[in-house]
Amino acid sequence: EAGVRPETAERVRAVIAELGFRRNDGARQLRRGRTASIGLVVESFTDPFYSVLTAAVERVARLRKHLLISGSAEGSADREESLASALLARRVDGIIIVPAGRRHGWLADEIASGTPTVFVDRPAGDIDVDTVLTDNEGGVRSAVEHLVAYGHRRIGFLGDDAELWTARRRLEGFEAATAALGLTGSPIAMGPHRPGALADVLRTWSENGGSGENGGSGDSGGAGVTAVVTGNNRVTVAALQALRGLPRAISLVGFDDFELADMLSPAVTVVAQDPAKLGEAAANLLFARIDGDRAEPQRVVLSTRLIVRESVRRAEDGA
Repeated sequence: EAGVRPETAERVRAVIAELGFRRNDGARQLRRGRTASIGLVVESFTDPFYSVLTAAVERVARLRKHLLISGSAEGSADREESLASALLARRVDGIIIVPAGRRHGWLADEIASGTPTVFVDRPAGDIDVDTVLTDNEGGVRSAVEHLVAYGHRRIGFLGDDAELWTARRRLEGFEAATAALGLTGSPIAMGPHRPGALADVLRTWSENGGSGENGGSGDSGGAGVTAVVTGNNRVTVAALQALRGLPRAISLVGFDDFELADMLSPAVTVVAQDPAKLGEAAANLLFARIDGDRAEPQRVVLSTRLIVRESVRRAEDGA
C-alpha cells in the first residue's frame, strides 16, 4: 500500500519469504463478488476441432484477466451435467457448454439466478439461452452444389451418429439440397460407423448405388454413386481409408477441415468451419453478459467456407 515505510515493507517481505506465503487470489476476488474464472465443457479434448475452440476461449479469457477451467464430457450427457455442476459450485463467473445431452433444465435455476451461460456448436435442449452455431445446412448445401457443378448427379452422404444435433442438421441439409437440385436416389449412411464397414458401404454404392450401412435411403436404379459428402472430419478420415481399396474413384467433399488435408494425394476439398471464431464469439458473448448485458438470449450463426482442392473430379457424361 502507498505510504508504508520502506523498513516495514522489508520486514513484511522477509516474513513472506520465511513462511512461503502465497496470496489467495480466490478469496481476494470473492470479496469483490467475482472469482475471475469462467468454465468450459466440451465434447472431447482429443478432437482438434474442440482443441482450437478451447484455445480461442482461453485467449479471450486471458485478455479479460480470467482463468479458464475446462473439462471434457466425452460424449456423455451425465458427465456434461456433472462437470458443469462442479464448475458452477466453484462459482465461476460464467460457463460455456458444448452440449452432449438434449435436456438442460437442470441449468434453469442457475441461469435464473444470473449466471451467464452460453452454448456453442449445438443448442441447449429445453432452455432459452445464448447460442453460437455454425451454418451446418448451408455448409452441406455448398458441398452438394460444388459436386453438381462438376457433373455429379449420384451423390451419397456419410454422416455421424444421428443422435448428435450437428449430424442431424447436416443430414437435413443434404436432403434439402439434393431435393432442391432434383437429385433422386441419394443413399445415406449414418453412424456410428463400425471399423471397416465404410468400405462395404462405399463398394456397394460405387457398384450399384444401393442402400447404406444402416438402411440408407434411395435407389439409384443400378447406377453407381460417383461422389460422397461426409458429415465431419472423423467420418472423412474413415472414408478416405475405405476409398483406397475401391476399384473405382469416388469424389469426396468433407465437412470440417483437418490437419494435412491439403497434403494428401489428392488433397481433400472441405467445408471448413472456424472453431476459433466459434470459441471467440462464445467467449465475447459470455463476457458481455458478465459485464451486465441483460438483452434477450442471442442466437449467432457463423458461415462456413468451401475450400476447393483436388478430391472432386469431373464426372463422366451422364454420371
